Amino acid sequence: MLSRESSLADGFVTVKRKRSASRASPDAPAAPGANELLGALPAEVLHRLLPALERVPLVLKEILHQTGEPIEYVYFPGGGFVSELTVLETGEMVEIATIGREGVVGIFASDDGQHAPSVSMVQAATDACYRLPTTVFRTEMDRGNAFHELMTRYMHAHVGLIMQSTACNAIHTVEQRLARWLLMAHDRVGLDEFPLTQEFVAMMLGVSRPSVTIVAGTLQKAGLITYHRGHLAIVDRENLEAASCECYRVARRLLASVRKPLGKRKR
Repeated sequence: MLSRESSLADGFVTVKRKRSASRASPDAPAAPGANELLGALPAEVLHRLLPALERVPLVLKEILHQTGEPIEYVYFPGGGFVSELTVLETGEMVEIATIGREGVVGIFASDDGQHAPSVSMVQAATDACYRLPTTVFRTEMDRGNAFHELMTRYMHAHVGLIMQSTACNAIHTVEQRLARWLLMAHDRVGLDEFPLTQEFVAMMLGVSRPSVTIVAGTLQKAGLITYHRGHLAIVDRENLEAASCECYRVARRLLASVRKPLGKRKR
C-alpha cells in the first residue's frame, strides 16, 4: 500500500510507505531469492531475516533515499533497477551507479547513523523488491557472519563501480558510455526492449539531449539498437559490447567477485 505525499517535483516521486501486513514468505511469488544477494545467503540466515523483510513495488522515478537524510530501509530489488545520483546546486543530476537484482540499495547503512550520500531513484519499475529496516540490517552485520561477508563484498564491488564510472565519464566518449549504460540496463531488466527517454539518458550520462540524439542515432544506424518514441530495443548485443568501453567488462568482473562461494563462518 502506497501513501504518496503531495511532492511531485520535476517529475520525480517521493513515496512514503505505510507498513504492510504482507511479509515475505518462502512460498511467496518472486521469493527473496529473486535478489541475488538474498538468494546467496545460507538458509538459516535468510530464515532469520524473513519476518523483517517486506515485499514492496518500486515505482518508476520513485525516490528511495534523499541526500543527507537518514537511511531507514535498505532495498533488495528482485527486478528493475535503481540509479544512485549526485545532485548539483543547479538541480542537475548525474548518475554514479546503478543497482539491480545483483545488489542492495543503501549499502552504506551498515554504519550506524549513516545518512544517504546520494539520491536513489527507480529507473526501471518492478513488483518484486524486498526492503529491510536498517536496524535489522546493522544487527545482522554486527553478527560477523555470512551476511556480513556477502554485504562487505558487495560494498567493495559497489565502490569499485563508482570509481570506474568516474574514470569512464572523464575519459571515454559519449558513444562508449551510452553503450555501457545500455548493456548494464539490459543485464538488469532482462528484456531486449524497455522504456527509455532522451531526458533520462542525458541526466544519467551528464550530457545534453542533442548529444543523446546524435549518439543514439549512430548506434541505431549501426544496427545495434532501435529507438522510437521512448522505447529502446537491443538488436545486436555482441556488437554493442564491442562499441562499449572496458568499463563494462570491469563492472561484470567486480559483480562476479561478489558471487564467490561464502566462507565457512558462523551463522
